[in-house]
Amino acid sequence: MSDKRKWVPEIMYEEYEEDSLSGGLPFIQVPADKEMPDIVFMFGSQETGEFEPDADGEPQPIMEMELFQYACMAYLKEELDEATYDKVRVCLGLQPLNQAVKAGMKQSEKILNKFN
Repeated sequence: MSDKRKWVPEIMYEEYEEDSLSGGLPFIQVPADKEMPDIVFMFGSQETGEFEPDADGEPQPIMEMELFQYACMAYLKEELDEATYDKVRVCLGLQPLNQAVKAGMKQSEKILNKFN
């Protein structure tokens, strides 16, 4: 594992517009001397439905925090055998890689045929 992957990324957003570079998806600007992190940690917060008073006595919702981890699929693909990688993909709701590639090729053909 590369030390170039060990840094704290900032998740960025751009206004969604049809011609936007990110297509409205969040992105990380990777410095020239770094690589995309192999894993990103993110807290998810959710109201518990309970309240407690703040410094002024006003009720504030109690938040519950849960830590999530998001791994880079490209790095998993590099290090895992094909069967294990496909198990990970299926667990995440994705098709096994060879099926996804075939489906992607069919979709690309449909798009190209529209312009021919």
